[in-house]
Order: sequence, then C-alpha cells, then structure tokens
Amino acid sequence: MLARVAALRRIGLICGPGSRREVWTGSRQSDNDNVKPLEGVKILDLTRVLAGPFATMNLGDLGAEVIKVERPAGDDTRTWGPPFVGKESTYFLSVNRNKKSIAVNIKDPKGVKIIKELAAVCDVFVENYIPGKLSAMGLGYEDIDKIAPHIVYCSITGWRSSSSWSGYD
Repeated sequence: MLARVAALRRIGLICGPGSRREVWTGSRQSDNDNVKPLEGVKILDLTRVLAGPFATMNLGDLGAEVIKVERPAGDDTRTWGPPFVGKESTYFLSVNRNKKSIAVNIKDPKGVKIIKELAAVCDVFVENYIPGKLSAMGLGYEDIDKIAPHIVYCSITGWRSSSSWSGYD
C-alpha cells in the first residue's frame, strides 16, 4: 500500500504533507494551463449589433485584447432592454465582455487618424459596416493595408457588396 501511495505522489496524483495542494483535473497541472491561445493578440473592434460583437467576444474569451470602438454617444445596444444591469442592457454587457471600450468619432478626420494609429499596433481589424461605408471614411481595407500591411482585416456583413439590391443575402 505504501509503495502505491509513493507512486501516486511521484506522478502528481496525490500530494504529501507540506506539499502544495491541488485539485486533480484528470491531467498534470503546469504553468501553461492558464495560457489562452490568443493571448498577446490585439483586436481593433469596429462592430455593432450582433455578429461582429459576438465574434470579437469569442476572440476576447480566447485571450485576445479587444479594443471596442464606439461612437461618441456610446454603442446603441447599451440602451437595448429590458433587462438592464444598472443603466446598461444585459445584451450589451453579454456580447462585449472581455473588451476595452473607447469612444471615437470616425466621421471626423481626427477620429480616422486615431483608428489608423490603433490599427498600426493591432493584429486584427474587425468591422461590420455596410459595404463601402468605411472606405468612404478612409478606413476601408485598402486604407488600413497601407498603414498596417500585417493586419488581418475582417469584414462581417449581411449585405451584398456588389449589387444594386439592398438587403440581406
């Protein structure tokens, strides 16, 4: 019996007196167990409503640093409710967890400059505007590619990008 206990201690299944106590999870514990796969990745999030915020929420859950850009008055979904937590909608809080929010007026040239400066130090740019909207503001793929050729530019849309028909695909 003592030999069996000693063997279990050697492989880390049980801890002896004076050793650190751990919860057995089915595998050996290591310092890498708390590392998230996207740790160190920076995401610039220019999304609204559901598909974009949900996508970047998942990236944040996987460890990415997500910088959510809101209009100066704040994201519209902050007021969608009930239900609310304080004055903010639970919808907004649920799809924007793990994010840092900033307010930038992207209709102003100063705001466009701020977004470009952020893009230059980020790894991923995610947006879900109507096709052509950000290009008209100087923040389309070509514009961002000039100052941040390393960036992954992700555009999420339910709108056709090359048709005169306006509606969801």
